[in-house]
Amino acid sequence: MKKVDTFEYVSVLKELVEEGREVSMLISGSSMSPFLCHGRDQVYFKAPDRPLRVGDMVFFQRRSGQYVLHRICKVKDGGYYIVGDAQTAIEGPVSREQIFALVTRVRRKGRILAPGDFWWEFFARVWVRLIPLRPLLVRAYGLFQRKRFT
Repeated sequence: MKKVDTFEYVSVLKELVEEGREVSMLISGSSMSPFLCHGRDQVYFKAPDRPLRVGDMVFFQRRSGQYVLHRICKVKDGGYYIVGDAQTAIEGPVSREQIFALVTRVRRKGRILAPGDFWWEFFARVWVRLIPLRPLLVRAYGLFQRKRFT
């Protein structure tokens, strides 16, 4: 497998999205864990064709130029507040102009998930509201998993 600079790669994908195409990308990084896993899962995204709302996974470009895939956790005064599924620090406001793509489906653990699927809806509707409790929940889940397999 050939390694490519993420900034350059996402810049090309952004251009394709702006041309009206839907594109896909293998997940890099852990900020969207536990829903999406680095090097395992894939996202499919396109230019938003509807108003953005809480729970949506979006690609945006920070003022620094960095590209980020996170989830909208709050919409307020025309700005979007965004957080990764593995994070508790909320970023924002992010302007609509910074958001260039909406995730339409994912390939998670080899299976395609889209709006309406249980895990999609769980992370979009429930997990997004548990931001302060996430560290405790992830720790408890880890303990449960270790106990289950020992």
